[in-house]
Amino acid sequence: MIRCVVKCGGQQQHVVVAARGDRKSPAIAAPPPATVRMPGRVLCCGMRSRGADLAGVEMAAGPQPQGGVSGLFRGPRYSRVRATATVDPEDIPLEKVQAKSSGSVLPYVGVACLGAILFGYHLGVVNGALEYLAKDLGIAENAVLQGWVVSTTLAGATAGSFTGGALADKFGRTRTFILDAIPLAVGAFLSATAHDVRTMIIGRLLAGIGIGISSALVPLYISEVISPTEIRGALGSVNQLFICIGILAALVAGLPLAGNPAWWRTMFGISIVPSILLALGMAVSPESPRWLFQQGKLSQAETAIKKLYGREKVAEVMYDLKAASQGSSEPDAGWLDLFSKRYWKVVSVGAAMFLFQQLAGINAVVYYSTSVFRSAGIASDVAASALVGAANVFGTMIASSLMDKQGRKSLLITSFSGMAASMLLLSLSFTWKALAPYSGPLAVAGTVLYVLSFALGAGPVPALLLPEIFASRIRAKAVALSLGMHWVSNFFIGLYFLSVVNKFGISTVYLGFASVCALAVVYIAGNVVETKGRSLEEIERALSSAS
Repeated sequence: MIRCVVKCGGQQQHVVVAARGDRKSPAIAAPPPATVRMPGRVLCCGMRSRGADLAGVEMAAGPQPQGGVSGLFRGPRYSRVRATATVDPEDIPLEKVQAKSSGSVLPYVGVACLGAILFGYHLGVVNGALEYLAKDLGIAENAVLQGWVVSTTLAGATAGSFTGGALADKFGRTRTFILDAIPLAVGAFLSATAHDVRTMIIGRLLAGIGIGISSALVPLYISEVISPTEIRGALGSVNQLFICIGILAALVAGLPLAGNPAWWRTMFGISIVPSILLALGMAVSPESPRWLFQQGKLSQAETAIKKLYGREKVAEVMYDLKAASQGSSEPDAGWLDLFSKRYWKVVSVGAAMFLFQQLAGINAVVYYSTSVFRSAGIASDVAASALVGAANVFGTMIASSLMDKQGRKSLLITSFSGMAASMLLLSLSFTWKALAPYSGPLAVAGTVLYVLSFALGAGPVPALLLPEIFASRIRAKAVALSLGMHWVSNFFIGLYFLSVVNKFGISTVYLGFASVCALAVVYIAGNVVETKGRSLEEIERALSSAS
């Protein structure tokens, strides 16, 4: 029952309006104050609902969410609802009561992003350290073994990315993060203490398995705990931002190498600390409400929602989860389901995004920029690589602010176009004789422009876009499969890049990267869907109806 005050002709009367709905939820028992205006100046207190979900209801202008992350999580989101004569108040679904959030997901997103920092750090740490560890381990003249030190991490990451999806589905997101901290910490310890190439390769393999698992888990967890669609892009791109910060930290950590050749051991050992912090942080972080709901653990899902968004949001989020699952009691998909006619098109788009991302040459730049700058005559090669890392961070910060304004698809097209132009400039700087005197500065400028372009879209968007376009029953495995393509292509680039450069020349290789970027622009324009401003459930329903 809801008690209302009726104003008619200057007189007030008290009436009681009956309403249907389950009142057992604590979030519904004491909803925040709001108003529903009905014909005859009937003012009912205590009811709120989203106008778009009610037939015959017109939303009046109300205050909009404030800009920025803080405003969207805590700002007022109330609206007045003016009902027409065709709407009976008792038909308003109380389970869709909407309220402002008193919780915050930011601390838990921050904990998850420790996995992204480790991802970037383990990728970038070998850039400056390779020359020095090769001398200590006796492989300075063996380019093949040096390639294996780089690419073994990527082989482990390939296995980890496939394993991560299955582990996340079976044990949940947070417990899988805790398990993931084990190979991350052990791998870092073995790498830091290695006195032969075998121990180094084992350590790099374990670290690779760890970052492979986290590469699937971090974007999956972030996309599932972020509720407001208005900032999911901005906050979701935090994953890529922290990967870039990890890469930059690894490059900066290499600065003391010139004066202390044994410093490379400390560089590897440092990464043990965030691995331990990741495990401890996830031990107190809430599980993904979507995963709990899919497992039928409804009370635990409500508890997680309270912790993430506040008890006021329990009814609204649970309603969305129920709406997404209505009409479908299908279990989680198996690996073969990903290749079925129903899902293959969207899965192939996800795999292609990461394939283009890697074949465009970004990790060749991350792994070998120091060597390339040295060959171009740059004296401070490690410092120049650190500048590239800083450009990566700066570009990703810009992308975070644009993600929910420009949209995912337009950023991808702009990004790959800029990368193609930058790689073409780099190729010309090494072959055009007129530019020979400026090859060093052009190599640095072209690389910085390439990394900036990458950071604007090709870097952050795929990891955010994929969990958005995949249906909930295939999301974890489809993300894992797409990341598997990422790591397989990454592995071969890391293993053969130096050999291909020695055989064909850096100019030809860069020209090949430019061609891949141009092809990516054409593919994205014809196959990628825009997801800006839409909830995961809305995207899933739209893609399901389209297929």
